[in-house]
Amino acid sequence: MADEPLDGFFQRLAEAQRRLDASFAHLPASPLPPLDEAATAILNEVAIKLHDNYPYAHPLYAGQMLKPPHPIARASYALAMSVNPNNHALDGGRASSAMEIEAVAALAKMFGWPQHLGHLTSGGTFANLEALWIAGQLAPGKSIAASDQAHYTHSRISAVLGLPFVKIPSDNTGRIDLRALESLLETQTIGTVVVTLGTTAIGSVDPLDEILKLQQRYNFRIHVDAAYGGYFTLAANLTPQIRAAYEAISQADSIVIDPHKHGLQPYGCGCVLFRDSTVGRFYKHDSPYTYFSSKDLHLGEISLECSRAGASAVALWATQQLVPYIPGGAFAQDLESSHEAALELYRRLAASPHFVTPSFLPALDIAFWTAKSSTPELSSALAQRIFDEAARHDLHLALATLPTRFFPPETWPQTEQSASVTCLRSVLMKPEHLAWIDQIWERLSNAITAAERVNTTPVPR
Repeated sequence: MADEPLDGFFQRLAEAQRRLDASFAHLPASPLPPLDEAATAILNEVAIKLHDNYPYAHPLYAGQMLKPPHPIARASYALAMSVNPNNHALDGGRASSAMEIEAVAALAKMFGWPQHLGHLTSGGTFANLEALWIAGQLAPGKSIAASDQAHYTHSRISAVLGLPFVKIPSDNTGRIDLRALESLLETQTIGTVVVTLGTTAIGSVDPLDEILKLQQRYNFRIHVDAAYGGYFTLAANLTPQIRAAYEAISQADSIVIDPHKHGLQPYGCGCVLFRDSTVGRFYKHDSPYTYFSSKDLHLGEISLECSRAGASAVALWATQQLVPYIPGGAFAQDLESSHEAALELYRRLAASPHFVTPSFLPALDIAFWTAKSSTPELSSALAQRIFDEAARHDLHLALATLPTRFFPPETWPQTEQSASVTCLRSVLMKPEHLAWIDQIWERLSNAITAAERVNTTPVPR
C-alpha cells in the first residue's frame, strides 16, 4: 500500500463494490447487519492486537518468506468476499471458477505447457500432496525421493499417503547429489523424484536438466517443487547453471508453485499442475447433490480439496492482468531486483571481516551467512546475538541451522563435515530490497558492533 494512500485504495474498492452490487439491484433489498459502535470497538481492539507482528510488508523485514500482496490482489480479494464464492463447483463460484481456469493457464504457459491439468489449492503443502498422490497412483508401492534440503513436507506427505520416502544427500552447494541419486535409482525402487527449484532454506536449485537425463535411463516420475522459486523462470539474470534447470521445467511431470509467495497474493493460494491431463481420471467421484445445475467440468472434479476460496482465484486473475508473466516485464524485473539484492548483500558480507559466507553465490534471492569465530559453536552463539541486536535496530532477519560443509573448508578446519552451524538468513523477496541494501547494511553493521560489546570472545578481525 506504500504506492498509494489508503483513502485512494478504499475509494477504488468502494467504486468497484458499487458496480458489483448494481448487478443484484433488481432483487428485494437484503441489507447486511450494520457495524455498530460495539463492532467499531472490536475492530480497534483487533488493530491493537495486530501490533504484535513483525513489519512483514516493510523492506527492513528481510527474514522469512513473507511478501505483501499487491494492492490489486487485496482489493480484488475483498471485492470477491462480498460474494464469497466457493470454487469447488460451478454453482458456488461461476465467475471465480472461470477466472481460476484462466489464471492457472497463465501459470502453465509460463512453464511452457500449452496443455495441462491443474487448479489452485489452499497452499503448497496441499498442492504437493496432490502431486505425490497422483505419483503414488501411477507407481503404487514405489518410493518418493527428495534431497535432504527439500521441504520437510514431502516426507510428511509420503507418510500420510503410505508411500516409502527416501532422503538423498545434497552436495556442498545445497543441490541434490547426482551420484547419490543415480545409485538409488539403480535399485529400481524409486517411483518419483522431487526436484526442488528454490529450496526454502537457502534457495538452492536442483539440476533438473541433469536429472532428466537420468529419467531417460531409469524411468521414474519427476515432480518439480517450485512452490517458492517457480516464478524465477522469468528472471533474466540467473547464472547459466541455474537457467539450465529452469529451461528444462516443461519436461517435468508435475509442478507446484505458490502464488502467495512471489506471486503477490494473500495466503491461501497454491497451484498444482500436471503435464498429462489424463491423470484427471484418478479424481473421479460421485456426488448426489453438489452439482445439481452445472453439466460442465468443474474444478471440484480435478481436486482433492472440496471447498476452496474463489476469492483467491479472483485476486490472482486480477494481478495477472495488471502485471502479466512476460519476460522483461515489470513482474520479471522485480524478481531480477530481488536476485540482485541477494547478490549485493552477499558481496558486502564476503568483504566484511565479521562474517563468513558460503562458498557459492545466492541462486535466487536468499542470502545466508554466519559470524566469524573459531568454532561453529562460537559462531552460532554470536550469530544469535547479532540476530537479537539487528531486531533492536529494526532489521528483522531469520536464523537457520545449516551444514558447515556449505562454507569453505578452512572456516573451521577441525570440524567434521556432518557438523552444523547457526546462520543468519535473509529472504530479499521484495523488489524494494535492492534500493534498501544500504539501510539494511547499516543496521547489520550496528548490530555487530552492539553484539561485540556483550561478547566475551572478541570478533576476529
